[in-house]
Amino acid sequence: MAPIPLQRDQRDTVQSPGASRAGYAHGPRLASRTSLPGIPLAPSAARRFVRAALAEWTGLGVPAAVGFSDRLADDAVTVTNELVTNAVVHAGTTVDLVLRLEEEGGDEPSAALVLEVTDHHPARPVGADEPGEPGRTRTETEEPAGLPDPAEYGRGLQLVATLAESWGITYRTGLKTVWARLPVDDWSGPAAPPDQDSLRRGLRAAEILAPAARRTERDDAVWDSRGAPAFLAEASDLLAGQLDEDLVAAIAGQLLVPRLADWCAIWLEAEGGGPGAEPRLARVWHSDETGTEPLRTALEREPLRLPAGVGSGPVSVPVPWPAHPAEEHPPADGAPQPGARDGAALAFRITAAGRALGTVLVGREGVAQVPDAVASLIEDFVRRLGLAVGAARAYTRQATISRILQRGLLPSKVAEIPGVTSALVYEPSDDGVVGGDFYDIFPCPGDRWCFVLGDVQGSGPEAAVVTGLARPWLRLLSREGFGVGEVLDRLNRLLLDDAMEAAEAAALMVAAAGGQQLHDGSQSRFLSLLYGEVVPLPGGGVRCTVASAGHPLPLLLRPDGSVRPAAEPQVLLGVVEDVAYESQVFDLAPGDTLLCVTDGVTERRSGPLMFDDGDGLARVLAGCAGLPADATAERIRRAVHEFAEQPPDDDVALLVLHAD
Repeated sequence: MAPIPLQRDQRDTVQSPGASRAGYAHGPRLASRTSLPGIPLAPSAARRFVRAALAEWTGLGVPAAVGFSDRLADDAVTVTNELVTNAVVHAGTTVDLVLRLEEEGGDEPSAALVLEVTDHHPARPVGADEPGEPGRTRTETEEPAGLPDPAEYGRGLQLVATLAESWGITYRTGLKTVWARLPVDDWSGPAAPPDQDSLRRGLRAAEILAPAARRTERDDAVWDSRGAPAFLAEASDLLAGQLDEDLVAAIAGQLLVPRLADWCAIWLEAEGGGPGAEPRLARVWHSDETGTEPLRTALEREPLRLPAGVGSGPVSVPVPWPAHPAEEHPPADGAPQPGARDGAALAFRITAAGRALGTVLVGREGVAQVPDAVASLIEDFVRRLGLAVGAARAYTRQATISRILQRGLLPSKVAEIPGVTSALVYEPSDDGVVGGDFYDIFPCPGDRWCFVLGDVQGSGPEAAVVTGLARPWLRLLSREGFGVGEVLDRLNRLLLDDAMEAAEAAALMVAAAGGQQLHDGSQSRFLSLLYGEVVPLPGGGVRCTVASAGHPLPLLLRPDGSVRPAAEPQVLLGVVEDVAYESQVFDLAPGDTLLCVTDGVTERRSGPLMFDDGDGLARVLAGCAGLPADATAERIRRAVHEFAEQPPDDDVALLVLHAD
């Protein structure tokens, strides 16, 4: 699986004379920050980010970096991993990570690394005694009181308290930040051996990370009139909006174990599978990690099969109970190991909209039956799980259809233009619907090559209809020998007639099928288009003829770094009937570059600012002088992504033509 791209990596040096968090102050500092999606791969990306930042500061010769050691790096990575994991599992939101290097100054006698992990679910307490009051800051030192039971909430905060000099939690409106401060000391050098505090922290960390003994008792009294609704509300928050059914199953397993069961297994039916299709064992979770694989082996050996008439209620199921690993080797006297197969298990059918989607099996060790209140609570939970799985599958189906449709609307390959190197970037927005951007490069009679970059106003089926009509029309009109301006004239008239009728028909069909309410078709017939024609010149280079209809203007980059627009703005296609489109002609000499983009580039937002404010695109392009087409395209793409912390919310398409 590919690593998570860090959505933003920003480093800065600032001065701050006072405290930015209760519990610590700082002098001059370096800071690295990034934003990570709330998915299981976020902790590994955070670990890579921290190690990269420490390596960069060391390479830059930052004075405080002389105190960096392997121990400090390991502690920083461990604390980061625990805090990010906690934010992803318990908050389920995008996670903001800041790593600061604070040099000596202020109230602190030594330099320190300060880690800040922020999630966007301020109402979610980190522990049972954290009420989530906005504006409240809690600071702890070596031995914080009131930490949650690690068997229920994990060992993250105990580990942070062990490794950090100080730590705390800050609540703001819409945000919750957990921070930790690690002093910078050269622990690896001969002149600074580990002191007793360091040894104590290491021993306590080892104790915290040691495997936990299996639970032998569970207090079911907590699932009263308040505990059950709180659990179901938390489950709904975590499951809602997940777009992958395997991730839904993984979250469900962690919610059930160990709160309601010692172990669980989740099977999912194959999408569209026939009567003989076998369900897939999607997730196995055990309160003791060493028991997960034996449990999986036992369940795979004898898969669970419920009768067809079973509803969503609990069903008592006998299962082959796997022995605990510690019990797999009996003592020499051959005495039986009590409790190895002792317990109770219940199965629940996962359903949504009357369809069976899978099965949940939960088990408790050392009991004869699962209490009725707990069984009822799990049944309510499985209903929510069914809704989440159904929603994830609906999204997957829609995304699959969109990808297939998108492949049909875009060319399988683009032509190569003699004397010109081209590079394309096309990134549809990740919203599971067909995008409105399209592109093409194709040859025409008379030693001509044509290129297109277009953007239909809107998305989904209506935009797909217009895209499916516009691209073949352009090829047909171009090959009939019409000039650039004439091609746009005729395309405009066609859009005003056929595209409007087709888009309205598509909207009515989707609405009749029970789909989401769509536009009336009047807007999706609008099309912004950059269309051009290239003819090779005998002495090298090419002659370009271009026209822009409501589209971001193409930019011409000369080898000296100068940049200018290469076309004049004109009205959108499909808006006004009596329009005579004009074209501009220029030569693309060897070393020149022509950049064409859609508004997903120019209108990329970061707060109130847009990427092209103050000729921002031209400034980035000016720095690409002397680069080949692919390097120029990659630099522009990277600049667009780095402009804001969040990923682009619109299709990003750009075409680069570089005269050889």
